Amino acid sequence: MLQQHRVIPTEYPLILAIWEQSVAATHTFLHPADFAFYQALLPNFLAQVDLRLWLVDNQPIGFSGTSGDELAMLFLDPTKIGAGYGHQILTWLITNQHITKVDVNEQNDRAHAFYLNHGFQIVGRSQRDDFDKPYPILHLAIREQQV
Repeated sequence: MLQQHRVIPTEYPLILAIWEQSVAATHTFLHPADFAFYQALLPNFLAQVDLRLWLVDNQPIGFSGTSGDELAMLFLDPTKIGAGYGHQILTWLITNQHITKVDVNEQNDRAHAFYLNHGFQIVGRSQRDDFDKPYPILHLAIREQQV
């Protein structure tokens, strides 16, 4: 059964490990130097979001971070991707935290399709990410009829 709790700072190393494994598996388009760049920055953002650790049978499978109505981060253990946990997590976040927006790397086809399949639509696009790196970002918002 899927469970969650708010992350405490002593769990940050676990969050960072999940992020590293997930990004290595899903963001194959990243240049290795950029992977290291984002990895070094991530700890600075953990305390700035409502960070939740997601577990199945008391085993961590992923984490999410939200800020207001925006999903800032959702990463799963790559061995758990495709098992329906992302759907359960996103549904919980939409229902309980009223998430209506998310940004996703355009090159991350699987994540892009995942959000579109869950009622989001593309409302904008940036050619470069927030750090002026050459990774286009799709800005997604949930369809009005589902809000």
